[in-house]
Amino acid sequence: MANVKTADAPSPQGPGQPASGGNPWLVLLAVSLGVIMVMLDGTVVGIANPVIQKDLGASLADLQWVTSGYLLALAVFLITAGKLGDLFGHKRVFLIGVGGFAVSSVGIGLSQQLADVIPGVSPVGALIGLRVLQGLFGALLQPAALALLRGAFPGEKLNQAMGAWGAIIGLSSAAGPIVGGVLVEKVNWQSVFFINAPVGIVALLMGVFLIKENRAKTLAKIDWPGVVLLSGAMFALVWSIIKAPEWGWGDTKTVGFLAGFAVLIAGFIFWQSKARQPLVPLSLFRNVSISIGTVLMMMVAFAMFGAMFFLGFFFQGVHGLSPLEAGLRMLPMSAGMIVASPLAGMLIGKLGPKITMAIGLVITAAAMFLMSQLSIDASFLESAIPFVLLAFGLSPVFVGATEIIVGNAPIELSGVAGGLQQSAMQVGGALGTAILGAIMAAEISSKLPGYLGPAAEGIPAAQMSLLEKAAAFGGLPADTPQQLKAMVGPAVNSAFMDGMHLAFLVSTGIALLTAALTLFVKAGRKTEGAPVHAG
Repeated sequence: MANVKTADAPSPQGPGQPASGGNPWLVLLAVSLGVIMVMLDGTVVGIANPVIQKDLGASLADLQWVTSGYLLALAVFLITAGKLGDLFGHKRVFLIGVGGFAVSSVGIGLSQQLADVIPGVSPVGALIGLRVLQGLFGALLQPAALALLRGAFPGEKLNQAMGAWGAIIGLSSAAGPIVGGVLVEKVNWQSVFFINAPVGIVALLMGVFLIKENRAKTLAKIDWPGVVLLSGAMFALVWSIIKAPEWGWGDTKTVGFLAGFAVLIAGFIFWQSKARQPLVPLSLFRNVSISIGTVLMMMVAFAMFGAMFFLGFFFQGVHGLSPLEAGLRMLPMSAGMIVASPLAGMLIGKLGPKITMAIGLVITAAAMFLMSQLSIDASFLESAIPFVLLAFGLSPVFVGATEIIVGNAPIELSGVAGGLQQSAMQVGGALGTAILGAIMAAEISSKLPGYLGPAAEGIPAAQMSLLEKAAAFGGLPADTPQQLKAMVGPAVNSAFMDGMHLAFLVSTGIALLTAALTLFVKAGRKTEGAPVHAG
């Protein structure tokens, strides 16, 4: 594989000086506004889904595609999008991503009107198609944002930037459920998407005037065979994870897609070793810290997103809270990240990533264990304590792993590194949701007959299966007759709690095992002056 040198590599910068000109903190603010759109969208869609289902007559499968279509587009395109930034400029790609995300968001809000003027397209079909498009634009802006931060901040201040980045993301995550709940209840579900328009306009204006362009000019072309092989591999992996709970992990379709992933990823690795300008230079993974940082990001996302997925069903199903009330219950975690993320950045700067992330993972494990002990009628305080602990446990890991991946990568591959970080998070979250969901479903199936008692023997297998599915989603549907609710409702809720407790216990073990990996990482680069070989 040919060496690829960076002709325009940045010159060594003094302490505290930005790597690519301009005020780095204004760059942070500009790119954060773009990512805030993505974070808000991710947290409010779940709140809007029930209203979308009623307004557009969407089926459960349709609503799954509203989420899965976006996730697939995002996961499949992230690394390629990072490469596009490396080739054509991260500022340019970031602005295209922001503008496209805002426009597609407005289109989603107008899906009913678009269906009226486009022959053969239903409102739900238009919504799903635009969600896929939204995912593609989201994939463009996220790696570019991280790469712009990598270029704007000197190495010794990168962890502080990542800490502030985490605080801004925590703030937008905290605001998402509340803003979404208010908009859905007081305005309409379309307003949840329309809100991205003004945020996108401000982000575009700030990006145009505040961000300096940076790219690796000597990387002159796209590795299209690599794009096809990697995109196919990512699609096969994420699709199999999404569909496995429905098909079954041993089903031939699931196994077939996983086998397809194995073949395509093997072909991709082989091709990257031969290509003159590979999409993902394999030398990137010779850096142990980058490889371990990627695994750390995937494992933490596995534990966090996989376990947290069930909390919405717990609060809204078992407790019967409204979407807004459920969002307020989870506020201590998101609000805690606003404080914890900058603190994590400072601690990583003082103590290094090993100790800081190891402590964070131990705190994460303690929080997950406390969640495994939540009672069926847990008070706000009982859930708030582990949420706050989780914020202070996860923040050092997310900040540290991001700094390790992006900070250890050569500057001309910062876009690819940003895409790698985001892909690891997406795949880890999807794996956690699917695998912990399967563990939870098995536990529910095992415990529900016992909670039903002698009555379980008289329930036909088909009805028992329906009860198990209801338990997995936090309780019986709202239209269930009251008499039936009184008979089986407590058993269904108890089985759900057993399943959720087991999911959190598994996440506790994963957090403790992952802590050992932090012993093998090192901080990101402090200087950028030397030429870097990408091959």
